[in-house]
Amino acid sequence: MFMRIVTVTVITFFDFTSAQSQKPTFNHLAIYVADLEKSSAFYQDVIGLDTMTNPFHDNKHVWFDIGERIQLHIIAGLTGTSKHSQDNHFCFRVASVDSFLQKLVKAGIEYHNAQGIKNEMTIRPDGVKQIYFTDPDGYWIEINDAK
Repeated sequence: MFMRIVTVTVITFFDFTSAQSQKPTFNHLAIYVADLEKSSAFYQDVIGLDTMTNPFHDNKHVWFDIGERIQLHIIAGLTGTSKHSQDNHFCFRVASVDSFLQKLVKAGIEYHNAQGIKNEMTIRPDGVKQIYFTDPDGYWIEINDAK
């Protein structure tokens, strides 16, 4: 007698868009500061950031909205001074670097170009203008007008 073997192939489809397989997305940057009030005023008045609700409801944290579901957390408690390299910085994009420079000059904050030359601006090969300066705790910040 002749026997027939039937093979069944099962195809399983995986949902590769599930939360388990998504790439991580940036959520927040936290920096340690010596004077929470001074740093908070700097990020509000000079940079122009809006504060967010602090879920800790304490006097040790201030949260800022820095983009779509992205935050900057400043945390009180830094003692002493810290020295940071200009290469280790974070960046904010603005509509006009020239207009932003007026705020820095008015606030008495010196700025540098990418090579560290004081009161100079860098214009990248793609035409983007950029400047660098430090916050009250010495963290370097880049401002540029990238589209």
